[in-house]
Amino acid sequence: MASALTDKLTRLVKEMRGQARITESNVQDMLREVRMALLEADVALPVVRDFIARVKEKALGQEVLGSLKPGQTLVSIVNRELAATMGEGVADINLAAQPPAVILMAGLQGAGKTTTTAKLAKHLIEKRKKKVLTVSGDVYRPAAIEQLKTVTKQAGAEWFPSTPEQKPLDIARAALDYAKKHYFDVLLVDTAGRLAIDEVLMLEIQQLHQALKPVETLFVVDAMQGQDAINTAKAFSAALPLTGIVLTKLDGDSRGGAALSVRQITGAPIKFAGVSEKIDGLEVFDAERHAGRILGMGDIVALVEQVAAGVDMEAAQKLAAKVKSGDGFDLNDFLGQIQQMKQMGGLSSLMDKLPSQLTAKAGAVDMDKAEKDIRRKEGIICSMTALERRKPEIIKATRKKRIAVGAGVPVHEVNRLLKEFEQMQDMMKKMKGGGLMKMMKKLGGMKGMMGGGMPKMPF
Repeated sequence: MASALTDKLTRLVKEMRGQARITESNVQDMLREVRMALLEADVALPVVRDFIARVKEKALGQEVLGSLKPGQTLVSIVNRELAATMGEGVADINLAAQPPAVILMAGLQGAGKTTTTAKLAKHLIEKRKKKVLTVSGDVYRPAAIEQLKTVTKQAGAEWFPSTPEQKPLDIARAALDYAKKHYFDVLLVDTAGRLAIDEVLMLEIQQLHQALKPVETLFVVDAMQGQDAINTAKAFSAALPLTGIVLTKLDGDSRGGAALSVRQITGAPIKFAGVSEKIDGLEVFDAERHAGRILGMGDIVALVEQVAAGVDMEAAQKLAAKVKSGDGFDLNDFLGQIQQMKQMGGLSSLMDKLPSQLTAKAGAVDMDKAEKDIRRKEGIICSMTALERRKPEIIKATRKKRIAVGAGVPVHEVNRLLKEFEQMQDMMKKMKGGGLMKMMKKLGGMKGMMGGGMPKMPF
């Protein structure tokens, strides 16, 4: 979450860590800065007051005053209370009901309900091995039904047809009946949103809730809404028995206030977070890990999970065996590494989860430029023939010109790619025999340190 809140709190964390002695005076100074950072991030005033009071009470207690490293202890208190504000640990989705378990999606127009419905469908199919049906009760927004049909197909779920001429209640009942008859595990109901809260919307969604008796009623809220998110959260919480919250657009340059406010305002746990526009861009929300991200401590666990999910283990093992046996590392293998990077979400997605002190060192690197450079390399290799990829040594002046024209780049870009490839090829030759195994053993040690979540990297 590249927000002003993260930047300010990261700076404060560094200052706090450097404190050799904690006094009431410097705690007050620190809390004043934290209060300003939270208010500027659009965190609700009651939430800010409660958070500051809890941190102050613990900061002036024996835990900090008696500590050998009071600055670090103070940071851990802020981190802990930040996590407590957003909820304790992970709140899993509840599917303990006679199938189909109905999940009702509520929220304002533009919050991302329809896309989130499809993302949740994909999550339930892949992570919970459920048979999922989606249906749209949004008969007011043009193309809303077709949008759900499209994204549901991308998610690999089944879509129940509806038309703008039907009543939302009739659509929902028909979908529930179909789900029962065809043995679906979960029915996801995408409801209509509005540009503002109104009585008609609330009455309609209350009727849907009464008829469907959902096991989960999820409130979808845009993390970039700020104070508006607090107002809508209050209204929906008063109208519906919300069981969970889904925060969308956490990958944007948001001020982050919604993430810290909605849980306390509604009393419902944050269950999911939308972290990208892709159909698989939905994460189970972990308050402690998210607090670490806000404080600039990164989220190494999420980084390892992302790498593990993006790496083709079979391809990685084949490449490792190929290098170990002494077979040449060719441009097909080089292309495979580039494509694996793309599958992991690209450089910016990986950098977002690193601690701020590491990303600060890489601050001079233009991420957009780096991403374009990776795409350019892919284009150059794709412009080569199968023989050229297998035997790069045959690529001389005339072939370079043809490849450059095909990729739409100057010839010096082709030369640069070939030089980088040669450097990687030399590294692979050094790994032949024991070198590769030593590196794998080192990674194995990291795997043990990180709870077994580290995959073997594709070298």
